[in-house]
Amino acid sequence: MSVIWREARRGDVPAVVAMLADDELGQGREGGEMAPYLAAFDAMKAERGNRLIVGESGGEVVACYQITLISGLSLTATRRAQIEGVRVAAHRRGKGLGAALVADAEMRARAGGCGLIQLTSNRERERAHSFYLDLGYVASHVGFKKMLR
Repeated sequence: MSVIWREARRGDVPAVVAMLADDELGQGREGGEMAPYLAAFDAMKAERGNRLIVGESGGEVVACYQITLISGLSLTATRRAQIEGVRVAAHRRGKGLGAALVADAEMRARAGGCGLIQLTSNRERERAHSFYLDLGYVASHVGFKKMLR
């Protein structure tokens, strides 16, 4: 069944949150009350260059990712895209949808004037790492995060 990639609507947020919660890492940190997620979605919509994209098939949201376009001075002022929250619904995994998702993100990044696309992946997601390497991504950096709340 074909997938249509589009900007998410507010009504898509519960389906996206369900996908974020539907794995070993997300189940302990996602879900519950929708109000914070809806507020975050509204903030994202208000920010230029920050979008939540969903893949829809047969009226069902089956994949999602967030893409943020970032201007900067490094790498001779190369504009970059950051992708986050990459998920495919469990019943659709292993069928090429992830590769289609990444291709859509790359197309949007190029259309936004980006010369580089980057992402982070939790060190425990070894299958995801292999997936990105197979698509031509390079594990070129070490990432760090610090919770501020």
